[in-house]
Amino acid sequence: MGNFILIPIVIIIGLVLFSLAFIVKQQTAAVIETFGRFSSIRHSGLQFKIPFVQRIAGRLSLKIQQLDVIIETKTLDDVFVRLKVSVQYMVIKDKVYDAFYKLDYPHEQITSYVFDVVRAEVPKMKLDDVFVKKDDIALAVKAELNDAMLEYGFDIIKTLVTDIDPDPQVKAAMNRINASEREKIAAQFEGDAARILIVEKAKAEAESKRLQGQGIADQRREIARGLEESVEVLNKVGINSQEASALIVVTQHYDTLQSIGEETNTNLILLPNSPQAGSDMLNNMVASFTASNMIGEQMKKSKDTKTIDKGRAKE
Repeated sequence: MGNFILIPIVIIIGLVLFSLAFIVKQQTAAVIETFGRFSSIRHSGLQFKIPFVQRIAGRLSLKIQQLDVIIETKTLDDVFVRLKVSVQYMVIKDKVYDAFYKLDYPHEQITSYVFDVVRAEVPKMKLDDVFVKKDDIALAVKAELNDAMLEYGFDIIKTLVTDIDPDPQVKAAMNRINASEREKIAAQFEGDAARILIVEKAKAEAESKRLQGQGIADQRREIARGLEESVEVLNKVGINSQEASALIVVTQHYDTLQSIGEETNTNLILLPNSPQAGSDMLNNMVASFTASNMIGEQMKKSKDTKTIDKGRAKE
């Protein structure tokens, strides 16, 4: 009979001890109420309370938390866009009472302020400015939330605009514009490259022509110098300049025939090519030079006569 009485007593004592002590984790605050009224705030470690009189009304995390809010709004150029705003916040350790009793749903409260700020700021900007000035939007959200949530015991650590997603049709149009712009730039570079190639090719051809002309001039200069030397040698043996010139031409004629004869696959025919052609050429050239000299002498005499007549007329 005594054992049956002892067991309930042990159970009651165990329940009392169990309700007497409790553990609060690190970075956590426990709110204690006495008969439904706020009594105290307990922090990390082993804590005690009066059984059946005091109770743990709730626990609040003191860690930094993050809330992601997705807002759809319209820009100044009438483009619908979805923004993802990440809000990092924490309960202020000295204001656990305000955070627990003044605000039931902090997530909904923060979300409402984020919606209000974003839908007030984004419609003032064009779509391109939304991407460029996303940090300005985040700062505006943080400033508004700090002023509002500090009263409720929450500290806004940071706000970030983590995603900007325009309407799919607008996004496709932006991609087409970007692709067209890149194609335009590529075409400009290709045109510049082609123009450079043309200019450099023209410069190379001009330089080639200049060098070719210089070579031809040098060749002709050497030929003239050789002819001059040949004429001087022939003059020394009693052959006058006209006969020497004719003889040189005939010699070059036979040299040309010899060069043509050495080519086995040539289709060139040089006329006249009879054995008497060289002699006829020599005679014709000598006669031509003689006639040319005679005409030159007559023109010189005629000019001198006219000069004398003019002088006499002046006298």
